[in-house]
Amino acid sequence: MSDSNPSLKIVIAKWTDRFVAWLIDFIIISVILTSIIFAHYGTMDYEFEGEGFWIENSQFLPTSGIFFVYWVILEYKTGQTIGKKILNLKVIDVSGDKASLKGIVISSFGKSFLPPLDTILGWLLTNEKRQRIFNKLGDTIVIKIKTENNPNLEYSKD
Repeated sequence: MSDSNPSLKIVIAKWTDRFVAWLIDFIIISVILTSIIFAHYGTMDYEFEGEGFWIENSQFLPTSGIFFVYWVILEYKTGQTIGKKILNLKVIDVSGDKASLKGIVISSFGKSFLPPLDTILGWLLTNEKRQRIFNKLGDTIVIKIKTENNPNLEYSKD
Protein backbone atom coordinates (compact mmCIF):
# COMPACT_ATOMS: atom_id res chain seq x y z
CA MET A 1 0.00 0.00 0.00
CA SER A 2 2.69 2.49 0.97
CA ASP A 3 4.76 1.89 -2.19
CA SER A 4 1.89 1.82 -4.65
CA ASN A 5 -0.21 4.58 -3.07
CA PRO A 6 1.83 6.71 -0.65
CA SER A 7 -1.04 9.15 -0.15
CA LEU A 8 -3.61 6.96 1.58
CA LYS A 9 -5.57 8.44 4.49
CA ILE A 10 -5.49 6.22 7.58
CA VAL A 11 -8.18 6.73 10.24
CA ILE A 12 -7.04 5.44 13.62
CA ALA A 13 -9.68 3.41 15.47
CA LYS A 14 -11.15 4.70 18.73
CA TRP A 15 -10.17 2.97 21.99
CA THR A 16 -13.85 2.24 22.63
CA ASP A 17 -14.31 0.56 19.24
CA ARG A 18 -11.21 -1.53 19.85
CA PHE A 19 -12.48 -2.55 23.27
CA VAL A 20 -15.89 -3.54 21.91
CA ALA A 21 -14.21 -5.61 19.16
CA TRP A 22 -12.02 -7.29 21.80
CA LEU A 23 -15.11 -7.94 23.95
CA ILE A 24 -16.95 -9.54 21.02
CA ASP A 25 -13.95 -11.80 20.36
CA PHE A 26 -13.66 -12.59 24.07
CA ILE A 27 -17.33 -13.59 24.30
CA ILE A 28 -17.17 -15.74 21.15
CA ILE A 29 -14.05 -17.65 22.23
CA SER A 30 -15.29 -17.95 25.83
CA VAL A 31 -18.61 -19.44 24.72
CA ILE A 32 -16.80 -21.94 22.49
CA LEU A 33 -14.34 -22.91 25.24
CA THR A 34 -17.10 -23.17 27.84
CA SER A 35 -19.10 -25.43 25.53
CA ILE A 36 -16.07 -27.66 24.94
CA ILE A 37 -15.31 -27.89 28.67
CA PHE A 38 -18.95 -28.60 29.49
CA ALA A 39 -19.13 -31.28 26.78
CA HIS A 40 -15.93 -32.91 28.05
CA TYR A 41 -16.53 -32.76 31.81
CA GLY A 42 -20.34 -32.67 31.86
CA THR A 43 -20.16 -29.73 34.26
CA MET A 44 -18.54 -26.35 34.60
CA ASP A 45 -17.37 -27.20 38.12
CA TYR A 46 -14.18 -29.13 37.49
CA GLU A 47 -10.87 -29.14 39.31
CA PHE A 48 -7.34 -30.10 38.42
CA GLU A 49 -5.42 -32.32 40.79
CA GLY A 50 -2.61 -30.77 42.79
CA GLU A 51 -1.93 -27.58 44.67
CA GLY A 52 -0.13 -24.36 44.06
CA PHE A 53 -0.58 -21.28 41.94
CA TRP A 54 0.07 -22.92 38.56
CA ILE A 55 -2.28 -25.84 39.23
CA GLU A 56 -5.07 -23.73 40.74
CA ASN A 57 -4.77 -21.13 37.98
CA SER A 58 -3.95 -23.57 35.22
CA GLN A 59 -6.80 -22.31 33.04
CA PHE A 60 -5.00 -19.01 32.38
CA LEU A 61 -2.23 -20.26 30.11
CA PRO A 62 -4.28 -22.60 27.89
CA THR A 63 -7.09 -20.04 27.59
CA SER A 64 -4.67 -17.22 26.80
CA GLY A 65 -2.94 -19.52 24.33
CA ILE A 66 -6.20 -20.16 22.50
CA PHE A 67 -6.92 -16.41 22.34
CA PHE A 68 -3.36 -15.86 21.08
CA VAL A 69 -3.75 -18.42 18.27
CA TYR A 70 -7.18 -16.98 17.34
CA TRP A 71 -5.81 -13.44 17.03
CA VAL A 72 -2.62 -14.45 15.21
CA ILE A 73 -4.39 -16.57 12.60
CA LEU A 74 -7.24 -14.19 11.82
CA GLU A 75 -5.30 -10.94 12.02
CA TYR A 76 -2.42 -12.27 9.91
CA LYS A 77 -4.70 -13.84 7.29
CA THR A 78 -7.27 -11.03 6.98
CA GLY A 79 -6.22 -8.21 9.31
CA GLN A 80 -9.49 -8.72 11.17
CA THR A 81 -11.02 -10.90 13.84
CA ILE A 82 -14.79 -11.37 14.05
CA GLY A 83 -15.09 -8.44 16.46
CA LYS A 84 -12.97 -6.19 14.24
CA LYS A 85 -14.96 -7.20 11.16
CA ILE A 86 -18.25 -6.29 12.90
CA LEU A 87 -16.86 -2.85 13.84
CA ASN A 88 -15.05 -2.24 10.52
CA LEU A 89 -11.60 -2.28 12.11
CA LYS A 90 -8.40 -3.74 10.74
CA VAL A 91 -4.80 -4.30 11.89
CA ILE A 92 -2.09 -2.98 9.58
CA ASP A 93 1.52 -1.93 9.97
CA VAL A 94 2.38 1.70 10.66
CA SER A 95 3.18 2.39 7.00
CA GLY A 96 -0.29 1.28 5.87
CA ASP A 97 0.71 -2.15 4.55
CA LYS A 98 -0.42 -5.60 5.66
CA ALA A 99 1.08 -6.29 9.07
CA SER A 100 3.90 -8.82 9.19
CA LEU A 101 3.53 -12.13 10.98
CA LYS A 102 6.13 -10.97 13.50
CA GLY A 103 4.17 -7.76 14.17
CA ILE A 104 0.90 -9.68 14.60
CA VAL A 105 2.55 -12.20 16.95
CA ILE A 106 4.00 -9.43 19.13
CA SER A 107 0.73 -7.47 19.20
CA SER A 108 -1.34 -10.59 19.93
CA PHE A 109 0.99 -11.66 22.74
CA GLY A 110 0.26 -8.47 24.67
CA LYS A 111 -3.51 -8.66 24.42
CA SER A 112 -3.54 -12.42 25.11
CA PHE A 113 -1.18 -12.76 28.05
CA LEU A 114 -0.75 -9.24 29.49
CA PRO A 115 -3.91 -7.29 28.58
CA PRO A 116 -4.16 -4.98 31.63
CA LEU A 117 -0.48 -4.02 31.51
CA ASP A 118 -0.49 -3.66 27.72
CA THR A 119 -3.66 -1.56 27.62
CA ILE A 120 -3.08 0.67 30.67
CA LEU A 121 0.48 1.50 29.66
CA GLY A 122 -0.77 2.06 26.12
CA TRP A 123 -3.31 4.59 27.38
CA LEU A 124 -0.79 6.33 29.62
CA LEU A 125 1.93 6.45 26.98
CA THR A 126 -0.38 6.89 24.00
CA ASN A 127 0.65 8.60 20.82
CA GLU A 128 -1.23 9.90 17.79
CA LYS A 129 -1.61 6.31 16.57
CA ARG A 130 -3.41 5.02 19.72
CA GLN A 131 -1.09 2.05 20.04
CA ARG A 132 -0.97 -0.36 22.94
CA ILE A 133 2.57 -1.16 24.15
CA PHE A 134 2.70 -4.38 22.13
CA ASN A 135 1.28 -2.58 19.06
CA LYS A 136 4.25 -0.22 19.31
CA LEU A 137 6.68 -3.12 19.68
CA GLY A 138 5.13 -4.89 16.68
CA ASP A 139 4.78 -1.70 14.58
CA THR A 140 1.05 -2.32 14.14
CA ILE A 141 -1.96 -0.03 14.36
CA VAL A 142 -5.70 -0.59 14.36
CA ILE A 143 -7.58 1.45 11.79
CA LYS A 144 -11.18 2.20 10.98
CA ILE A 145 -12.00 0.94 7.51
CA LYS A 146 -13.67 3.54 5.36
CA THR A 147 -15.33 2.66 2.06
CA GLU A 148 -14.05 5.75 0.30
CA ASN A 149 -10.53 5.94 -1.09
CA ASN A 150 -8.73 9.13 -0.19
CA PRO A 151 -5.41 9.88 -1.90
CA ASN A 152 -3.90 11.69 1.12
CA LEU A 153 -1.72 9.88 3.66
CA GLU A 154 -2.38 11.34 7.06
CA TYR A 155 -3.27 10.08 10.50
CA SER A 156 -6.48 11.30 12.05
CA LYS A 157 -8.47 10.22 15.06
CA ASP A 158 -11.92 8.65 14.58
